[in-house]
Amino acid sequence: MARSGSGLLVPVNGLGYPPQNLARVVVWEWLNEHGRWRPYSAAVCHHIENVLKGDARGTVVLGQVDAQLSPYIIDLQSMHQFRQDTGTMRPVQRNFYEPSSAPGKGVVWEWENDNGSWTPYDMEICVTIQNAYEKQHPWLDLTSLGFCYLIDFNSMSQTNRQSQRKRRLRRRMDLAYPLIMGSIPKSQSWPVGASSGQPCSCQQCILVNSTRAASNAILASQRRKVYGGTAGNSGATGTLTVVRQSNTFAGTSLWSPTTTSSGTNNNNISVGGGQAKAEQVQLPLSTANFPCSPVMPSLSSAHAHHALTINGQNNLNRPGTQRISMGTARGAIPPGVPALPVKNLTGSGPVHPALAGMTGILMCAAGLPVCLTRAPKPILHPPPINKSDMKPVPGINGMRRKTKKKHLRRGKNPEDVVRRYTEKIKVAPDEDCTICMERLVMSSGYEGVLQHKGVKPELVGKLGKCGHMYHLLCLVAMYNNGNKDGSLQCPTCKTIYGEKTGTQPPGKMEYHVIPHCLPGYPDCKSIRIVYDIPAGIQTNEHPNPGKKFSARGFPRHCYLPDNEKGRKVLKLLIMAWDRRLIFTIGTSSTTGESDTVVWNEIHHKTEFGSNLTGHGYPDPNYLDNVLTELSAQGVGEDNLKD
Repeated sequence: MARSGSGLLVPVNGLGYPPQNLARVVVWEWLNEHGRWRPYSAAVCHHIENVLKGDARGTVVLGQVDAQLSPYIIDLQSMHQFRQDTGTMRPVQRNFYEPSSAPGKGVVWEWENDNGSWTPYDMEICVTIQNAYEKQHPWLDLTSLGFCYLIDFNSMSQTNRQSQRKRRLRRRMDLAYPLIMGSIPKSQSWPVGASSGQPCSCQQCILVNSTRAASNAILASQRRKVYGGTAGNSGATGTLTVVRQSNTFAGTSLWSPTTTSSGTNNNNISVGGGQAKAEQVQLPLSTANFPCSPVMPSLSSAHAHHALTINGQNNLNRPGTQRISMGTARGAIPPGVPALPVKNLTGSGPVHPALAGMTGILMCAAGLPVCLTRAPKPILHPPPINKSDMKPVPGINGMRRKTKKKHLRRGKNPEDVVRRYTEKIKVAPDEDCTICMERLVMSSGYEGVLQHKGVKPELVGKLGKCGHMYHLLCLVAMYNNGNKDGSLQCPTCKTIYGEKTGTQPPGKMEYHVIPHCLPGYPDCKSIRIVYDIPAGIQTNEHPNPGKKFSARGFPRHCYLPDNEKGRKVLKLLIMAWDRRLIFTIGTSSTTGESDTVVWNEIHHKTEFGSNLTGHGYPDPNYLDNVLTELSAQGVGEDNLKD
């Protein structure tokens, strides 16, 4: 039904905050790599609140309520989300909304992404959209919130005002977010060196506790030097205002600095944030007072202005839903101070996060300076490339491959496939059949379970290439439990008989040469491979026929050097793609999500200009390793035609 009336331009400060003595809806959010606060689901927020009531300084295991979040935990003391398998840390915050708002009613607004699945809006946007929807506005302009989108409620669509691209949006009902009454819960922050009992010895607790202790130890060292520091240098004068936060959830061991530099080089640095109670101490400002400074902002030159807001636990009591401004200033590290990365994406970096935390504690205890920094971001893609600069790969026809839904090649029947690759043994040796674990001189363990005419349970066969022996009925059973593509694979040595095919969903593969060099290959250009597989419905060859599967992270870009060996690898990858062996449907080892497209044991390099994740260059052994992996899938160099 069309809506009458005028549209709505969102005011910048149009979102209010209920008084302290009224009920409030709690929404927990995490900060993504784009600086946006993304809400957890209502079920996850209820779980976090329940843990918070029992132990306000404890740890929340998100996998207990959402299987897709199994690698993640939240440390309520430091207000950070930790990913257990990679050590990645992200800030979290506890936000409040009115009970009559969208989260209080369980209303979720979502937009349709490129994969055809639905993505929820940020909670701030969701609340704004719901308010306009309830007031019967026909449209909503999100420009003032930092988004060049126009929401049309009549067509239930979102239009990009720059590109004019339209996406569908929808409104659905879900569980309402948790409701709290009275004042905001309070908890004292942990003193340095305090212990609440016998610590857990698991790897994740070591990571959480060591990082927390390192932060607190460094903070204590800073404060001692601030209060006991000497006068600053004569080249610049300044005033330092140290803010001690009250013992509420606004208190945190992570400082939130804001620095402003004027033309007179008089610098004011305010340390603190949230609703802290301040005790001001006037001290001359000097970099000598901060030999150990993980959050010390860079002091800019004359006529420059920088602002940095780092939000940690002090956001727990943050009123309203104002936008978080992420400045470009970074902490200045004094010369000679070692930098220990606390963010290690896959454990492949020089220092593990837990080791970095413990090293920081020891160095601080010894009076040595140390700075906890974040590791540099990986360079995933090359510089922008014009389409005219993308050239075909020498020696390879075309630049694209497509796979469609097609029937797998099958043998006439399982018995024919088994007989094709085996020869009967008249006198069986007295050893185990490694499929059924019965002796070969005895009948197959599948006797009575599986019956095939012409295949008696006592018959034994030997595979032609490798010579391993099994009950013929066991080989038939193994074939029936596999892909049924007319091939066999020896369960002992993995030798493949016939042409092995996989269960990769339909999609397309593109490949071309780009005019950029990979690290370690300065004398040649690069081959870029682009895989694109859309989401769809699983078929009989997949784990859950009839159920939807997701396809995260597509299109996926991969890179090879444009040399003789790199082109050989590409030819074999094209062959593996045609045989549907590159991807499969299963459970992601990184996110824990099931029924999703995952790599199928053939490693690719997805990082172009660095090797921070272990999936980039330089890697002198990669081409040989991937040739071995392809051979294990039955795609060897002997398959290449001269």
